[in-house]
Amino acid sequence: MQTGMQHAHVDSWWLLIVLFLITYFLLRAGVNKGAKILHMIVRLFYIVMIFSGIYLLFMWGFPLTHVLKGVLAIVLIYAMEMILVRTKKGTLGSKAPMYWGILVASLVIVLLLAFRILTF
Repeated sequence: MQTGMQHAHVDSWWLLIVLFLITYFLLRAGVNKGAKILHMIVRLFYIVMIFSGIYLLFMWGFPLTHVLKGVLAIVLIYAMEMILVRTKKGTLGSKAPMYWGILVASLVIVLLLAFRILTF
């Protein structure tokens, strides 16, 4: 079960990033109906990520590296959601560099931790 959950978790992350980018560009292009559907799917993947991540943390006994990765993943999900919601409302404006910076920084650190390039 652990291996299956781990594969679901990893594969869902890649799919989530792709869906996030597609949703963002649809919102920017003004295709609201398609973007709304994809945004709901992205939100579903947030739940899958959180559930599978917590499950894996329990299975591995809460190692500090993975707990830190989980906290950063929550920050990453926050940045994704704020970018999508504020883009839809048209209020991203001057906050765009901050949210994109949070997204890129947390994504890079999460990936470095996930691939065990950054360890402690």
